[in-house]
Amino acid sequence: MTPDLLAEVMEATWPPAGRRPLGPFTLRDGAGGGKRVSAATCDGPFTDSDLSALESAMAEPLVLIRDGDEALDNALDTRGWRIIDPVVAYAAPVARLSAELPFLTAFPHWPPLEVARSLWAEGGIGPARIAAMERVTGPKTALLGRTGDRPAGVAFVACHGAEAMVHALDVRQSSRRQGLGRHLLQAAANWAAGQGATRLSLVVTRQNTAARALYARLGMQVVGQYHYRMK
Repeated sequence: MTPDLLAEVMEATWPPAGRRPLGPFTLRDGAGGGKRVSAATCDGPFTDSDLSALESAMAEPLVLIRDGDEALDNALDTRGWRIIDPVVAYAAPVARLSAELPFLTAFPHWPPLEVARSLWAEGGIGPARIAAMERVTGPKTALLGRTGDRPAGVAFVACHGAEAMVHALDVRQSSRRQGLGRHLLQAAANWAAGQGATRLSLVVTRQNTAARALYARLGMQVVGQYHYRMK
């Protein structure tokens, strides 16, 4: 999975409210939908004047640094921009992750049920991020997961061509380490297979070692990484 394809899939499956060019940069209006949809990206060669214009144009300067952006990374470091939230991307073939699940362990639905919205809200995923899901124009679904016959986890998955991506996967604190995260990913793969997708991906902060261990156990491979620079 190339950095360009990863960026394309992320943008299509969790889009910003708006975007506009500024010289070699693309600026995004996240409308509260998270860092990635609020971050600028660099699309070509830049000058010191371009960086000054970028700093002036953004109320809260934030840039996403991808593989290949080393010159930009170094230039922003020189200007005192700090690194935040290094992220790792994982992916696996849908067929590897698909599995038969017990009835109602995790099921797809759209629009999100109120109980799914409540679970997301508990995890800090509020209306602005639900709005990002609603902006997706391709196939999409919410997943509601259950443990002990009680709603306990939720996720969002959307497709862009043959690529599916999981976002906003969250399991209630009291229900963690009981296998629901795995079931939600398997349910995501089952749904994605029905949409014709052949690969499932997601991104996670580097420091989330528990989630990364789960993805590795499921056979997902690291396919990319990025971080942010904030002024």
